[in-house]
Amino acid sequence: MKIQRTVPPAAAPIGMRSLIHGLAGIFFGKEYRRRLEDELRDYFDVKYIFLASSGKAALTIILRALRSLLPEKSRVLIPAYTCFSVPSSIVRAGLRVSLCDVDPQTLNFDHDLLESCAQKDTLCVIATHLFGLPSDMEKINNFGKRNGLFIVEDAAQAMGGKHGEKPLGSLGDVGFLSLGRGKNITCGSGGVIVTDSESIACEIEREQRQIDEMSIAEILKEFIKVLLMTIFLRPSLYWLPSGLPSLKLGETMYDVDFPIRKLSGMQAGLLAGWRRRLEESNAVRARNASSLTARLNLPRPLLTSVPYLRLPVLVKSREAREHIDALSLKEGLGISKMYPAPINQIDEIRGQFKEAEFPRASEVAERLRTLPTHQFVSEKDIETICRCFENEYDAFNTQQVMGRHKNCLNKCSS
Repeated sequence: MKIQRTVPPAAAPIGMRSLIHGLAGIFFGKEYRRRLEDELRDYFDVKYIFLASSGKAALTIILRALRSLLPEKSRVLIPAYTCFSVPSSIVRAGLRVSLCDVDPQTLNFDHDLLESCAQKDTLCVIATHLFGLPSDMEKINNFGKRNGLFIVEDAAQAMGGKHGEKPLGSLGDVGFLSLGRGKNITCGSGGVIVTDSESIACEIEREQRQIDEMSIAEILKEFIKVLLMTIFLRPSLYWLPSGLPSLKLGETMYDVDFPIRKLSGMQAGLLAGWRRRLEESNAVRARNASSLTARLNLPRPLLTSVPYLRLPVLVKSREAREHIDALSLKEGLGISKMYPAPINQIDEIRGQFKEAEFPRASEVAERLRTLPTHQFVSEKDIETICRCFENEYDAFNTQQVMGRHKNCLNKCSS
């Protein structure tokens, strides 16, 4: 364990005022939850909002609701490179995972392959705004209409992002967001479901009625976790939790045994003033990402206002990746890998895909590194991160990953 300033790969600070509201939420939970639902309904301009204990709990609830509407269908189509929580939620909902390879330039579906991936028993397709990069929702919605599929929008890493004037999460049949640690804004753990569909909302409400409230012991445990996170998330202290292997910080795990609960009043209280906090946080993320992009001489996207949860960069070789990882660890820079493998290589579900391969998802898993963009990243951190790449820049030949949608078609060159 090395005592030094260490930048967390991702961070969403919680202030003292929010902690006080969190404590108040233990006693006035209904009022805090009702207020939060009203604020979210207004923000997303939708009819229905539901709250859950986590993003993956929210997705599981959605999938169970959709299955109730079309019980003869049992497959969910997702990108072959995405968060492991997505397939774990699919399996938890009693459904099967289907994969489509990705475009390394967008980290989302390769649309040339997508049409061939729909099967007769496909229930829905999950469009993912990975790192805050908007998916091409027009193409995905059209694909869903042609094939009779529900469109589930995974905006877990994109709260506050927009497509035109519409918030990400509100562009499909139903969407979900995560309020977990390290997201754009957090209450420790939490999830939001967003929809304008009355039929979907009725089934979600039915599922919600079967879900338990968090116990007082669970609430207090979550509050203590948030309090410790608030203390140790700062770079001056983050070296301590990051140096404890038992905490498994940054590790990606496939887990289907996660709790599915309603969002507690304490968690809703922690989100008091969330809209202002979210706007401030995302402004910093967009500014830091723009600065990193300019200093590393990466292709500059038209979407300069994207509130990148982390700034994704592809490196050219394994040697370059190992060199960057070593420098980041030495200097405490918070440069990190994301998901270590494509979904088809997860041991617990590998058998579902037989001998199928997803070469570009494997390439992304091998080459992708992410740069921190949050409020704790200082100007000096940005300079040091850039030096980490610039020392042997020609060897790295970095490539920034960019989003593409109706009004933004970008191509990257190696």
